[in-house]
Parts: sequence; C-alpha cells; structure tokens
Amino acid sequence: MGEVRALAERLQAPMIPADATSVADLETVFTESTQALGGKIDFVLHSIGMSPNVRKKRTYDDLDYDLLSKTLDISAVSFHKMLQVAKKQDAIAEGGSIVALTYVASQRTFFGYNDMADAKSLLESIARSFGYIYGREKGVRINTISQSPTLTTAGSGIKGMDHLMDFADKMSPLGNATADDCADYCVTLFSDLTRKVTMQNLFHDGGFSSMGMSLRAMNQYSKSFEEFKDESGKIVYG
Repeated sequence: MGEVRALAERLQAPMIPADATSVADLETVFTESTQALGGKIDFVLHSIGMSPNVRKKRTYDDLDYDLLSKTLDISAVSFHKMLQVAKKQDAIAEGGSIVALTYVASQRTFFGYNDMADAKSLLESIARSFGYIYGREKGVRINTISQSPTLTTAGSGIKGMDHLMDFADKMSPLGNATADDCADYCVTLFSDLTRKVTMQNLFHDGGFSSMGMSLRAMNQYSKSFEEFKDESGKIVYG
C-alpha cells in the first residue's frame, strides 16, 4: 500500500484495504471501521478514479466497452456501492458528511479526458440522488468537489495533463487549487459549519469554472501565433 501504509503507521491509525468495487469488501470496511472507532462514522471521502481505456490510450471514439464498464464501476458505481452499504449498516452518524472528488469535465468537454468524463457525470448524479434519500432519512450530507486538475496516479495517464494544468492555472484568477488546498476544503465540508449543504457540486478550482478567457491565457495564445509568422507578418499554418 506504499505511502498509505506509511501514513497509517505515522498516525497510528488502522488501515483496512478493500476493493472499492466489491460490496463484500465494503461491508467489511464499514463493519471494521465502526468497531475500530467505537461508534458510527462522522465523515467519508471517496477519492477513487481510474480508466483502463485512458491507460491503454484508447480514444473516446474507439473505446473498449468492457474497459468502459470497469471505468464506470471503479470511478462512479463504487460510490453508490459505498453509500448503499453504509446506509444499510447505518454506519454514518446523524448529520454526517460524505464527499466525493470530481472534475469539471463532467460538464464540459476536455480533450483527452476520455471516458472519465462520463464517470464523473455519473458520480455527481449519484451524489444528488443518494443525497436526497440519505438527507431525508438520516440527515447525512453528500456533496462533490470539482477540483482543479491535480497530478494524481490516475490523472498522470491523461494525455497532455501537464499542459492542461498550465492552461487551468493561467485561466484561473486564483491559480490552481493544490491537493493540500483540496484537503482543507474537504475539512470544511466534513465539519458542522456546512451542516445544511448537501447534493451540491462545489467548484474548488481558483475560479476556472466561471472563466471564459483570462489575460494570461490570451497572451499565451497570441504568443503561439507570433512564433508562426513569416517575414511579411502573415500567420503560417502547418
């Protein structure tokens, strides 16, 4: 488990490994977690995403559908499985908070994000649908955070990820939100300060999602054309 195991040892916290797509494994996770904690769980973070199609460099118009099913199961359906198991076990405390991480590609098209965009759309839909039921019956909040592009193990496989991160940073008035920034934002949603916030997709991206074009991005765009002008000043297209 690499760094996760090292972190668990440093915090002296039990680590319970599981396949997030396995209902049986998730049942074990919640059973053992409540036992270890001595009671119900106050908050849960779903931070899982992976596309075999992206890893195998399959383009969106040439997807392997068996791999697409795995993408959806790992990146989105696992969220529903987790919520369903938790609710059936009554493992989440009254007023508890559940958060999942998503990306703006669920709502807009980004080159190279591929079938992960479909998975994130499904993830957000699950948060809304389950959020209504869990909120009405148990007072449990369910939200998603649409984070800036962040270099993760899954994200590193997306074509042009470094360029995407640079573009987002130039477009965002506050710049990209880091992984540490995201962790801080998660804490606010886990706290009682947001006890009336549920079924929301909350953008945590430095303002990127509200932008059309920034000065920094426009300057970069103009500069790229300057590099392709001929001696007469006309733009040369390759």
